[in-house]
This record gives sequence, structure tokens and C-alpha cells, in this order.
Amino acid sequence: MDFSQPEPLTCVLLTLAGFAGGFIDAIAGGGGLITVPALLAAGLPPQLALGTNKLQSACGTLIAVRRYARAGLLRTPGLPLAVICSLLAGAAGAWMVHQAPADVLKKVIPWMLAAVAFYTAWNRKFGMTPGTAKVPAAAFAVTGGGLLGFYDGFFGPGTGSFWTVGAVGLLGLDLRHATGYTKAVNLASNVGALVLFLSVGSVAPLAAAWMILGQLAGARLGSGLVVTRGLSIIRPVFLTVVLALTAKLLWDAWAL
Repeated sequence: MDFSQPEPLTCVLLTLAGFAGGFIDAIAGGGGLITVPALLAAGLPPQLALGTNKLQSACGTLIAVRRYARAGLLRTPGLPLAVICSLLAGAAGAWMVHQAPADVLKKVIPWMLAAVAFYTAWNRKFGMTPGTAKVPAAAFAVTGGGLLGFYDGFFGPGTGSFWTVGAVGLLGLDLRHATGYTKAVNLASNVGALVLFLSVGSVAPLAAAWMILGQLAGARLGSGLVVTRGLSIIRPVFLTVVLALTAKLLWDAWAL
């Protein structure tokens, strides 16, 4: 589709999808469940849709990160190191998209997400209060930033969920601070991947611009709810997103 003169209805739908994606992303991640299908439905080929999604998602995530920083939710040991590792690994993962298929990941990741959903639902005290760190902050930053940053650039679905569970279970953060941590490292891997996608021309700027309009509003609203309502909004949205993402990926990977 030619986005030099997009149809008005397409512009409206992309803006609404950006708003919904930004709202969900700011609270629990998983906004790509909405934004990527919207870009594909608008007529963008998969490679271009992924690159365009990284651009609009990065803008929304930046708004959320700024809000969380002002609320003091980014004062976490090891976070700057995790951001650097995620940035570099995200670019490496995006480069690998052009080199290797993601078929294996498509079949394995849904089951990992299902385990995350089960653990979160079963453990009703998950992230309700700060816990005890089980690994050094620097080790978590390097390992998580390298592995999850690369995964985010290469494939992506569920990255935020894995970060959040790791930050709660291994760093001992409560869900509010884990959400802030997750958004910061997600922003870094998005930017790293975006640089690669831009370098190969896999971004549709005008399509991204319409989605960004919605993203900024959605991210501001979602992050505001996290700051003001905290755990009461994060836990149910997080669990809902993980379950929805698991179901979608299982369908995509195994449906005949």
C-alpha cells in the first residue's frame, strides 16, 4: 500500500490501534498484540510492519519511561547496565532477523509464556511487596539484557512479561518497580532494533506517525494509572496480556 496518501479511515484506525497498544504496553507490555496486526491489516508487508512497529512503540515507551522516572520507579540497581546491554543486543537481534528463521521460537515461546501465566496466577502474592534479590543486580542486567534484548530485536512477543517476572522473582522488586525496570530495558532494545530497521529501510514513517499520535496518549494514560493505582491495575492487566499473547502465539505456531 502507498502511504504517501493514506486513506482517512486507515489513518484513524492506525491512531486508535496506537492508543490501545500504548495503553497496554505502559501497564503490562504486549501492545504489539494490537499494533502489529493493525499494520499488517493496513497493507504493510511483515518486515516493514515490524520495523514500523518498533518506531511507534519506542515513542510510546519513552513517554512511559519518563513518567516512571519522575515517580522514582527507575531507581533500581543495575538498570543502567541492563539498558546498555539491551540496546546492543536489540540491534544484534534485529540484524539476525535477516539471517535466520524464527520457526523454532514460534513453537517454544508460547509454552514459556504459559508457564509465566500459570506462575503469576498461582502465586497471588506475586510482586505485591518487595522481596529478596536472588542474583546480583549486575549479573541480572548483563544476562537479561543480552538474552532478552536479543530476543526482542529478533522476535519480540512476551519480552516484557519475561523481564517483569525476572525483576520480581530474581531482583526482588515489587510489580510497580518491576514495570518501570521493564519499560526502560524495553525502550533500549526497541531503539537498538529500530536503528537496524531504519538502516535497511524497513520503516514506513507516515504509518508510524499516525500510530505515534495514539501511542503518546495511550502511554501517558497507562503509565499514569500505574503511578496512581499501582498493583491494583498492573496485576490483572499483566495476567490478561500474558494469557492473550500465549493464546495468539499458540494459534499462530500450531494452527493448520
